[in-house]
Amino acid sequence: MYIALKEAKIKAEYEGITYELIPSFNYDKSSYERQANGKGEYKDRGKKKILNIKYTPDFVGRNFIIECKGRANETFPIRWKLFKMYLYHTRSEVTLYKPQNQKECDETVSLILGNKKI
Repeated sequence: MYIALKEAKIKAEYEGITYELIPSFNYDKSSYERQANGKGEYKDRGKKKILNIKYTPDFVGRNFIIECKGRANETFPIRWKLFKMYLYHTRSEVTLYKPQNQKECDETVSLILGNKKI
């Protein structure tokens, strides 16, 4: 994707912007559970700060965001939905692209340049 954007002279920043999808918060209730890795004792692990959830897309341009994804891990679909919800609620006027192979990267460049309609 980087090479395709560069050859087309499309300016985009690589992993330059990180979005906070869900802010951190203090969980002030009890929560009986093991450690996140499933080890340790089953005990109260509540009353702690819960870290935020962030997302850093691969490329960010003036009016587009590109996330290159060959094979997504198990958390990506949830993070992707949260990112779309973030963009929806912030009324961001960007177009999202998620190419999964070189052909789709080339199609993405054409779409950004306005040369092709799918």
